[in-house]
Amino acid sequence: MASRNPEQPNLLFILSDDQGSWAMGCAGNEEIRSPNLDRLAREGIRFDNFFCASPVCAPARASILTGRIPSQHGVHDFISMPHDQEGRPDLSVPASSIQFLAGMPTFTEQLAELGYTTSLSGKWHLGDSLQPRCGFKDWHPMPYGQSSYRKVPMVKDGDYSIVEGTYATDLFTDNALKFLDDQIDEDKPFCLNVHYTAPHRPWRREHHPEEVWDDYYDNCPFESTPGLDEPKPPGFQRYTFERPSSPGDDDNVDAEKRRQHLTGYYTSIQEMDRNIGRLLDWLDAQNLRNNTLVVFMSDNGMNMGHHGIWGKGNATWPQNLFDTSVKVPCIISRPGHVPENQVNIDPVSYTHLTLP
Repeated sequence: MASRNPEQPNLLFILSDDQGSWAMGCAGNEEIRSPNLDRLAREGIRFDNFFCASPVCAPARASILTGRIPSQHGVHDFISMPHDQEGRPDLSVPASSIQFLAGMPTFTEQLAELGYTTSLSGKWHLGDSLQPRCGFKDWHPMPYGQSSYRKVPMVKDGDYSIVEGTYATDLFTDNALKFLDDQIDEDKPFCLNVHYTAPHRPWRREHHPEEVWDDYYDNCPFESTPGLDEPKPPGFQRYTFERPSSPGDDDNVDAEKRRQHLTGYYTSIQEMDRNIGRLLDWLDAQNLRNNTLVVFMSDNGMNMGHHGIWGKGNATWPQNLFDTSVKVPCIISRPGHVPENQVNIDPVSYTHLTLP
């Protein structure tokens, strides 16, 4: 039943998308509901000064896989992959077919060489996704940088399709649980990577469970994030794809838009947390929790009104490296092996570099 060898533990790696380090109950946010992340923090170490290698999704994810900084792996900004209404990429756009990390060793390839059964469920955003990449054997990617939570582009059997009727966060967890069920009769260790799109945009009501959305929208004062009086940083302008110097939609966030943005952000985190609970419950039910290293982190941080901006590092022109753009949550847990209920305040990064 998966690995019970303490010298070769299983690995469950959970990656959120655009989640600031401030956006968890265990980090001091009293408004957001994250009981499973809070539980994971009690059962392990939470890193309070954990930094990403880039405040933008694609280069950050490339750094997580390779352990290299962007100047080494070559992915410096988001990867634009235009696609049609059926979820198929425009293959005339080079980014849709480039294997950006080809030839670069990744931690998943190294684990596969050590005998681990590897799986990816969720966001890829690193170019060509039709066939498994980076040592993954089980392959269920959402290929793009973002997607609808209700109409989810997915790769299956070497082709693209849109999955409707299942909330994206539930879908990624369902695929992950199917993989875990297949490991019950195996004796090899597994490396399961669950890459959620939460809490990335869209933050509109029609994308998320209405009962959770309405509860936050109607009842949360959102005192855990800055108000509209937070000054915008001097020297920065809102980035848009058309003209870096032109104003974007979020330059004029009013009270109503702020409430909508935060409601969507908090709702998507709560739903992700619920699904993380499903994964932890599976490990408990199979008596594998003590022999599975669980790592949770985000690709980059997020400003939700912090520093007067809405977005991450590429929310501004020039790109910013504000604390809320580069600090990400990180929790590592394996009961009986990793110290429990600890908070580490050392400045560290997922490229294993100690920052000055």
